[in-house]
Amino acid sequence: MSVASAVKDQIQQIGGGFMFSREARAFADGTGVPGFMPGYTRGRGGVLGDVDADVVTAAFGFFRPDAIREAWEATASTPADVAALGYLKACQDFGRRKLSAFEDSDRLAELLQRVVAAANPVGAPLFAGWRALPQAEDAPGLVLQLIHVLRELRGGLHLVGVLGSGLTPLQAVLIAGSPLKAGPDQARNFGWPEPFDEITAELKGRWMQAESITEDLIAPAFAVLDDKEGEELVTLLNACQATVFGGR
Repeated sequence: MSVASAVKDQIQQIGGGFMFSREARAFADGTGVPGFMPGYTRGRGGVLGDVDADVVTAAFGFFRPDAIREAWEATASTPADVAALGYLKACQDFGRRKLSAFEDSDRLAELLQRVVAAANPVGAPLFAGWRALPQAEDAPGLVLQLIHVLRELRGGLHLVGVLGSGLTPLQAVLIAGSPLKAGPDQARNFGWPEPFDEITAELKGRWMQAESITEDLIAPAFAVLDDKEGEELVTLLNACQATVFGGR
């Protein structure tokens, strides 16, 4: 198993944990628009600038376009750059709260930073935007920031793989779901209306192809680490995940 494959679940779950954290909720409340989706869309998409909602839809990929437009336009009173920095602070503060006692934050941040710096941003606009933001000066905050950045890298490249395999974004969501929700539940959360497509063996085969493409596209970023460093990264991310979610 490649390092990229061995750490994908940890990165996905830790980064996803931030998005549902008290820090992210406080940021969303600050937009003045109730609900999860508006603050999430403005905060995560703020790195794209004050653009039309179609640009955000293109980058997010897996959400129903109308849902993105509604959320993006509802929070238009919050400038995109202000939202991006606010969401960044929420991410860093989540790391500070969860990893204050994690003794390996400095080393984990060092390894993550090397992967982030080595990654090619082509095909991953949210990754490019988030990588360009100011970095936390403390290790706990930086670890969560870099995990979020790498989550955006995989998300962007996965969208490329999905489309290249002949799947629609909705079909991909129905097949994959999330660590916490089955595919149909996740699709509803992403704004897609029923009825949903039947997931056939052929579509599942295309999904496997999309996963393979994603692995091929993201592997060069992790190749900056040698074998020993790759194993160390896996170990540290496992420990980080246990620390982040151990206090639930």
